[in-house]
Amino acid sequence: MCPRAPRQPLRSAPMPVHSDPRPGRRSRLVTALLILTASTAMAGCGSSHTSATATDPATAVPASAPLFAGAIVRPTGSQKAAASAAGRTLTRQADPYLRLLTALQTPGSPPLDFGRDVAPWLGPSAGIFLSSLTTTEESKIGGLLSGLARDLLGGSSGASAFPFAAHGLQGAIVLDTSDAGKARSFVESQAKRAGAHASSYRGVAYQATPEGTAFAVVHGLAVIGSVEGLQGVIDTTLGGPSLADSGGYAKLVSAAPSGTLAHVYVNPTASGGKGAPQGGAGALALLAGTRQTNISLVPSASSIGLDFDTLAAPAASGGLLASASEGAQAAGELPSESWLAVGLGNVGASLGGDVQGLRALVSLAGSLGGSSAEAPASGALNLNSLLEAILKPLSLLGADSAEARHAFASWMGSVGIFASGSGLVDLKAGIVISSKNPSLSRAAVAKLGELLRKSGASVQPVSIAGAQAAVSVELSGLPVTLDVVDARAANGQTKFVIGLSEASVAAALNPSSTLASSAPYSAASTALGEGIRPSIIVDFPTFLGLLEGLGLSEEPSISKLVPYLRNLSTLAGGGSSPGLGVERLRVVAGLQHAE
Repeated sequence: MCPRAPRQPLRSAPMPVHSDPRPGRRSRLVTALLILTASTAMAGCGSSHTSATATDPATAVPASAPLFAGAIVRPTGSQKAAASAAGRTLTRQADPYLRLLTALQTPGSPPLDFGRDVAPWLGPSAGIFLSSLTTTEESKIGGLLSGLARDLLGGSSGASAFPFAAHGLQGAIVLDTSDAGKARSFVESQAKRAGAHASSYRGVAYQATPEGTAFAVVHGLAVIGSVEGLQGVIDTTLGGPSLADSGGYAKLVSAAPSGTLAHVYVNPTASGGKGAPQGGAGALALLAGTRQTNISLVPSASSIGLDFDTLAAPAASGGLLASASEGAQAAGELPSESWLAVGLGNVGASLGGDVQGLRALVSLAGSLGGSSAEAPASGALNLNSLLEAILKPLSLLGADSAEARHAFASWMGSVGIFASGSGLVDLKAGIVISSKNPSLSRAAVAKLGELLRKSGASVQPVSIAGAQAAVSVELSGLPVTLDVVDARAANGQTKFVIGLSEASVAAALNPSSTLASSAPYSAASTALGEGIRPSIIVDFPTFLGLLEGLGLSEEPSISKLVPYLRNLSTLAGGGSSPGLGVERLRVVAGLQHAE
């Protein structure tokens, strides 16, 4: 990473988001923006040029942009050291960010050399925004993510297709410049290679290709994107409302943690009058529900942290940030030997959206890994089918119907999800839902069993010691039975448990010791800091060992992510309220250092 000149603090505005009911789409866009920001900004290692103008790209981004990502291009001192160390540890490459320079390769561009092509003019900050979510960009996002992931791992043989065009993404990459003349030379050379022609908008000259990719230097900023995106930048610099003028964004960014290298802001509720998707959409909804959110990336030599900050809202908005203390309590009550533990607050109104978010995370992992659409061999274990089988009961519990709301949502409290054991023989896993109405949760066992039977599962009554009601379920794609049980737990609370076998149910209801009293829980609390109680804990070595033992680590949906996962030790997450009307979910991934 490279030194930078002093820059102005980020100030910006909330962005309306056009509603899109397809789960996962917005989460892919957020992830793409984070990766693109890293690829354009963090590739700046190696140059000492610092005579920059320090213009915040957010001042040139339209206030109507639905998503925006910004980054410090040239950090200094400890921030520079932390970013470099984190990148090298995660990828095991000496200059990991330089490989991501392919994000700036426009049509016709040869491979770029940072020192020759970019360092002479790149300024201290960078941004990427989308001006529209109305085009069919999902496949382009997936391809872009897959290409960038392969670049980072050293397995890509060429650049991913440039995403901004008339029939692609609408928006632009906006780069601050230290030398506008040299930046203009770079932009013009890229435009020439792409076959662009001269044009102008409101008196500002730019170049555009027949496919709708545009190039210009506007008010000292290098802008490469779609024609619509570039024209939005021109409108803003000529006096239109900018992202830098809105209170919601400014409030969230001002609360961001120190050491933030990059950030993404999104406002899911600003849907232009169309209404937000019920329950939220995608993995972002799993984290924040329907609230304005700013995601800050904070690297260090030993970890990579993400802070998801939202404007405070009623718990009914859902997500991991809703009722964070209840989620931490639910996680703390899980078995102490759990290598996976997740706690969710009161889920009665948000379980359907949470399941959508979990599915979006699975889909996103497949997109990052470049997963194949080929079906697995008959009888073979398949990760996607396993996850789908596990999520099936939750989908029925969280269904958006009056019947489901009365039969299930009305009695649900907090939820804990856990897994322990290192192989199929000793694997224990379960979903533990606290009941606010024991009679309704007891009746829900039979009702869920009937719904599963109608969906094709084999359901049988079963007798389990201490259970008020219990059924055994055999689901396609799952090699073990699920036991659905309503019973009183050791702490006296009534619990509704969906467990992988009777042993999992017993561990959930009567753990020998709880996670809250364990060393991993204490370590997770320390990693999170700020007095945050963990609601998410993952031990990656155990998880990978289980995948390998089950023969799943070579699956296309995850095999390309395994090198990353091997370099991670643990994941810890938990919520807090840092003040100023902001709520926070902090996630910290520990890094495995080479022996």
